[in-house]
Amino acid sequence: MPEVVNIHAAKTQLSRLVERAHAGEEIILAKAGKPYARLVPLAPVRAREFGFLAGTVELGDDFVEEAMRPLSAEELADWE
Repeated sequence: MPEVVNIHAAKTQLSRLVERAHAGEEIILAKAGKPYARLVPLAPVRAREFGFLAGTVELGDDFVEEAMRPLSAEELADWE
């Protein structure tokens, strides 16, 4: 069962409470004795792998030429 800590007490113990939550413990923060918030550890962040979309996107032969051309007056007006 998670420990319930009043916010007033949590102010002086925040560093310790965060360390406990990081270690996997769940702590309930209470205001006037009523549960108000929950302090829990973050889920591990999975590193992104470069190239995970390799082979799924194809660009046309004219992509670079088309991307490098100046915008027309109409296209510029659309951006403003």
